[in-house]
Amino acid sequence: MGDLIERFRSGDSDAVRELYRAHGGAVLTVARSIVRDPELARDVVQRTFLKAWQGAQTFEGGREIAPWLYTIARRTAIDAIRSESQPTRGGHEREVEIVTEAESFDATWERYEVRRALDDLPPDEREVLRRSHYLGESHTQIAAAMDVPVGTVKSRSARAHRRLARALAHLDANRTSPDDVLEGEEGS
Repeated sequence: MGDLIERFRSGDSDAVRELYRAHGGAVLTVARSIVRDPELARDVVQRTFLKAWQGAQTFEGGREIAPWLYTIARRTAIDAIRSESQPTRGGHEREVEIVTEAESFDATWERYEVRRALDDLPPDEREVLRRSHYLGESHTQIAAAMDVPVGTVKSRSARAHRRLARALAHLDANRTSPDDVLEGEEGS
């Protein structure tokens, strides 16, 4: 990582791309927690990495880069909200001010951890969860769409939920272990 940081500090565009691949998801999570608009959040991510690249020589080499990027993202997101709230010119309707509360860092981090855990699932298990939880499909509908038996859908779903419980157990201080949680669910 030290070599990457030094290349970044010297203005190497490939190093910026590597940092983007490594930290872009977390920066997007920070941006979304503040601006709430997916398109604007993506714009904030681009601006964040551009600002980071422009200010790369000011980054202290011995420090962790992630908090530095998150700070830039937070400030860029706040600037984006301010910019969006500026009155428009022309025959547009009057803008209405709304109160927005920024999500806490803990909530943002938890959202990022959940996204990362989902991304780490095998594709077939992730697809079963997507269809079940996001599209609201039944096991029978999922089986038909994926051209697999219903039993396969059920086993993929169970495996995916077990993997997620293990991967995210650290987020819930009340749990003693992922297996205890799963055993409690089986009895209900």
